[in-house]
Amino acid sequence: MKNKIQLITYIDRLGCKSITELNSLFKNELKGLFGGLHILPFYYPIDGEDAGFDPIDHNLIDPRLGDWNDLKELSEEVDIMADLIVNHVSAKSIQFQDYLQKGEKSEYASLFLKYNTVFPNGATEADLLSIYRPRPNLPFTMVKLNDGSVKLIWTTFTSNQIDIDVNNKIGIKYLESILDTFEKGGVKMIRLDAAGYAIKKPGTSCFMIDETYEFISQLTKKAKAKGIEVLVEIHSYYKTQIEIAKRVDYVYDFALPVLVLDTLFNKNASSLKKWLEVSPKNALTVLDTHDGIGIVDVAGEGEKPGLIEGAILSKIVDQMHINSGGNSLKATGAAASNLDLYQVNCTYFDALGRDENAYLIARAIQFFVPGIPQVYYVGLFAGENDMELLEKTNVGRDINRHYFTKNEIKEQLNRPLINDLKELMLLRNNHLAFNGDFNLIETSKNVLNIKWVNNNHIAELFIDLTSMKMETKFSS
Repeated sequence: MKNKIQLITYIDRLGCKSITELNSLFKNELKGLFGGLHILPFYYPIDGEDAGFDPIDHNLIDPRLGDWNDLKELSEEVDIMADLIVNHVSAKSIQFQDYLQKGEKSEYASLFLKYNTVFPNGATEADLLSIYRPRPNLPFTMVKLNDGSVKLIWTTFTSNQIDIDVNNKIGIKYLESILDTFEKGGVKMIRLDAAGYAIKKPGTSCFMIDETYEFISQLTKKAKAKGIEVLVEIHSYYKTQIEIAKRVDYVYDFALPVLVLDTLFNKNASSLKKWLEVSPKNALTVLDTHDGIGIVDVAGEGEKPGLIEGAILSKIVDQMHINSGGNSLKATGAAASNLDLYQVNCTYFDALGRDENAYLIARAIQFFVPGIPQVYYVGLFAGENDMELLEKTNVGRDINRHYFTKNEIKEQLNRPLINDLKELMLLRNNHLAFNGDFNLIETSKNVLNIKWVNNNHIAELFIDLTSMKMETKFSS
């Protein structure tokens, strides 16, 4: 992966109707701003119940967007990352529909994870209560087959997302077929979506257990054999992220978004500095994504302390809700059909109270800490919460999934704030200092000073949190 900023976006929400139009956008309006492109699910269909993360056919690009030849052409312009959805398929998939019709006689019967697959001798109350849940209730859905029998199917996320048995030979073949398709389509990197939930074992949390690490390692080897790098997406206790980073090419720095908010809200960089001393350096750094702002990534786990004290973390969450005028409350927790227990749904710009100076400082911190920066398409334009879309869909995460028009993009790219952001992005992409050594300069808690040194190439960030003044220096 190039040491340059990546864009993460949906095709149809960035003013584009097709992969071809996205290619044109990269060659023109966005030229030079990004060294990589993470395209959020573009498989058939892109408009399912979970915005493409419930594919009916993972090997088929939604025909409304184009085909694999179009993606191959785009890959010649920019390095492409795609999602490998390892945990589940759509209930509308050909495979699951065949299982509904034929039951255990279906050639796909063993592809799907059932209650008795994991608990052949039944489960105790303790077994069920120990299962780690990203959403309320137990991870099972009652399904009626064509012969009238009822099965309890494992559904970690929604009843439309049917968990697969990744250790079964059919499950293994299914995932390998997607890797083959990606290789032919010019995909240079994959993100393993929901990989932490892929392995279920009685008597465990069924989340990031030892067998999960082994599964991730084996799948990573298969991808790398095809020249494809691997990014693992895990929202979890921060030490879990550190452990995963040892086994794959890249992990997300999901702790950074809240640590930056903590730094700016409380005028105190202490927690951020402590994290930077131990954080994985093979990370993709983010402030915002297509999901919410993760809280679990900085929180404690049981008696184990997190990166931010619980009382301070609660105040940070409250401040986000205040800064957004209460709109984030309408999209978070039990509101708006939102089932993500550990995230706040809000654009990062609104989380900062639409303070342009604070937003530019936040991006500068992201660009200067170790890792490959990834910028979400809404964040590229310092986007505001889309309350109209939220009201229309009643899906919490849609507050930060605006559909931009071509005219909106032209207007946004001419904003003074966005011009300042673009200038900072070009420096991050092209200055040789960022290929050198990272130095966290020892300062007081209300000052953040970062310096990159590569021989005579130097890039330095100095932030006085008390006055909220930032200075950047670049020399060669």
